[in-house]
Amino acid sequence: MAEGISMTDTGYTLVIGDKNYSSWSLRPWLALKQGGIPFVEECVRLRLPDSKAKIFRHSPSGKVPALKTDVGVIWDSMAIAEYLAEQHPEAKLWPEDRGTRAAARVVSAEMHSSFAALRNDMPMDLLSQLPAPPLSDALEANIRRVVAIWMDIRARFGKNGPLLFGDFTNADAMYAPVATRFRTYGLDLASFGDDGAAAAYVDSIYALPAMEEWTEGAKAEVKARAGD
Repeated sequence: MAEGISMTDTGYTLVIGDKNYSSWSLRPWLALKQGGIPFVEECVRLRLPDSKAKIFRHSPSGKVPALKTDVGVIWDSMAIAEYLAEQHPEAKLWPEDRGTRAAARVVSAEMHSSFAALRNDMPMDLLSQLPAPPLSDALEANIRRVVAIWMDIRARFGKNGPLLFGDFTNADAMYAPVATRFRTYGLDLASFGDDGAAAAYVDSIYALPAMEEWTEGAKAEVKARAGD
């Protein structure tokens, strides 16, 4: 837990989807957990006929995640990340240095707005080991761009720790689902220009205590639903 954060209830409820599949849910969940910010988790099971209707009860977008706060519902992962950083500066969800913080924001925003081929062709399936899909030009370009971002940021800002900016930030929350995709589909990142930094970063994401907790939660969900 980040220094200075009280264990008292912050009043947050985070509505998420299945931990095995919901990449967007993972992002704010990781930020809350790694930041030591108390919250209540509420899960809506995805891929069912009534999933959308159930999500609409929590979020006007009909999508997860959604963070319920005392000022209303925040239903976008990037907006949640910014809100949490603003409300909990002690969690240090953005780097303190102005230039470093700008770099963290821009690579996070790029993740939020880009990489359509990667999202579509390699959907998150955390617990599976799947064959890599056919490598279209767009998918290859997406993978190479992610690898290049990770190598560049690690080289410039990551010398004081194993994550993109050394310690955990919202940038790691944004890229964590991509790390799971690379492992699920067994990608050899060296084939996409990795000098070793990107593969090491994937390992560092999986070593996060919050990521380990999320993975165990995904296993428990899958086990429980196998009997449905």
